[in-house]
Amino acid sequence: MKINCIAVDDEPLALKKMKQYIERVELLNLMALFDKGVDAVNFLKQHRVDVVFLDIQMNDLSGIDLLETMSNKPLIVFTTAYEDYAVQGYELNITDYLLKPISFKRFLKTVDKVVDIIQLRADRHPETRPSESVPENDYIFVKVNSKMQKLLFEDIHYIEAMKDYVRIRTTGGRILVLSNIKSFMEKLPANRFLRIHKSYAIALDKIDSLKQKQVEIAGQDIPIGNTYRNLLIDVLKKKGVI
Repeated sequence: MKINCIAVDDEPLALKKMKQYIERVELLNLMALFDKGVDAVNFLKQHRVDVVFLDIQMNDLSGIDLLETMSNKPLIVFTTAYEDYAVQGYELNITDYLLKPISFKRFLKTVDKVVDIIQLRADRHPETRPSESVPENDYIFVKVNSKMQKLLFEDIHYIEAMKDYVRIRTTGGRILVLSNIKSFMEKLPANRFLRIHKSYAIALDKIDSLKQKQVEIAGQDIPIGNTYRNLLIDVLKKKGVI
């Protein structure tokens, strides 16, 4: 089992420390780091996340404000230097409350609590099992005309939204599938594919060049939406490629 998580904190040192802690725990899969709450909101709209390590006091959007924007809430662990928020946090039904400076020992206790809750939910509702135990497979089947066609993840270059369809650019050409882009993205491994525009998602390993407002993949310039750029940069930094 892998537990998908993100960390949100506008303090660079605190965010770096949380990254180090998460990466030391084999069960945890760190999907992304964010120093702005609004970027985390955009990411959560497009990806299934099991737990969010969330700072409370941030400049653009407080952790509590961010929490209130969520419809389908993952498990929330507040991280803060202020004890005053403890009661409010539990009133919001958070999973745990970590007071900075956070020790690794205390962090592990929180992870144990997260694992217990996720396993309990999974026993009661198997469909809630963490998603990034996701496909052991490296492919999915998509309906093309009257047949189900095998689509290898490694063959996907990018996905374009077209009203009720998505057009998938692959190594072998283009495929048109009846689906919206959000639903289609849920079938793909989140560590390999990322939405970078309201109408486009890309395979991260297929980027040939990166510019201010677009990426190039297979000779095609693909726009980066203003609200997605920081997310793309953060994910590429997390992968250690920039």
